[in-house]
Amino acid sequence: ERVRLPAEETEASFFEVVTALGCLLFAEAGAEWAVMEVGLGGRLDATNALDPVLSILTNVALDHTAILGDTPEQIAQEKAGILRPGRPAVTALAPELLGILDSERADLWALGRDWRVQVRPLGWAGHDLTVTCPLGSLTLQTPLLGEHGAHNAAVAAVAAWRLGLSEEAIREGAAQTRWPGRLEVVNWAGRRVLLDGAHNPVGAQALAEALRPLLVLEGRERLPLIFGAAEDKDLSGVVAALAPLASEVILTRAELSPRAAHPEHLAPLFRQAGVERITVTAGPAEALAALSPSEPLALACGSLYLLGELRPLLLGEASESHERWQ
Repeated sequence: ERVRLPAEETEASFFEVVTALGCLLFAEAGAEWAVMEVGLGGRLDATNALDPVLSILTNVALDHTAILGDTPEQIAQEKAGILRPGRPAVTALAPELLGILDSERADLWALGRDWRVQVRPLGWAGHDLTVTCPLGSLTLQTPLLGEHGAHNAAVAAVAAWRLGLSEEAIREGAAQTRWPGRLEVVNWAGRRVLLDGAHNPVGAQALAEALRPLLVLEGRERLPLIFGAAEDKDLSGVVAALAPLASEVILTRAELSPRAAHPEHLAPLFRQAGVERITVTAGPAEALAALSPSEPLALACGSLYLLGELRPLLLGEASESHERWQ
């Protein structure tokens, strides 16, 4: 009620409205720290109206190329817009892109140049990390799976350390981290279902690389895949990364998302990638019903919108009832 009138007067976008709502709620709750995730790019994103005490840039992927540019350099330039001269910043961007960030004159600490991390995999339990930076050396453990999860945890730890949090608080926070929909393991009907929101080729490749050693622990090379995606993504690149790990594919769509691709349109992509067993279903519930009860492990991915509808079904929680705005 308080945001709607000015939002309508300025013809604010969906994300601008949600950003304003978040700022209002955080302020009224007396939040000491607000972690604001950029929606798209950075330079022109709604969150960039705020004045950050610290900025984080994890990586660059070729996504939203029609808006942000079709090269890593162009996208990095857009992301660099969240940096502020003289303000702390932490990044894990590739070394060849650091010059773009350095031009913003932030107090930037870059992975491989200003700080380092040693990673020791712990199987399904996550990773042990040793982070070394100008503040010293810090050991911690994270339950996040995949090397990308470990590096994200390291970036967060360095950022928290720069903000003045204690080593004990950082260790406790890292150990308690839960990331729904990002290599999340959910127990359901006597089996495990992995949920991951990978929706672009880089994310799908990171998911595949994280899965391979975990599948080795299970004594297998492939697993059933439930897949659904938004129609405006680079689906051929996502399929190419995931198909080699799929013993079968169950195609579906997020029923509440107007952007969801029709499952029958996805089938030819997987056939071309060499997948022989393909099942097309109308929605998330039908996709779960199509899983064989004898399969102890399955993967669901391709869209966070899809996971938003699958997850309540797996956990026995109430599902959303309204179609999404975007």
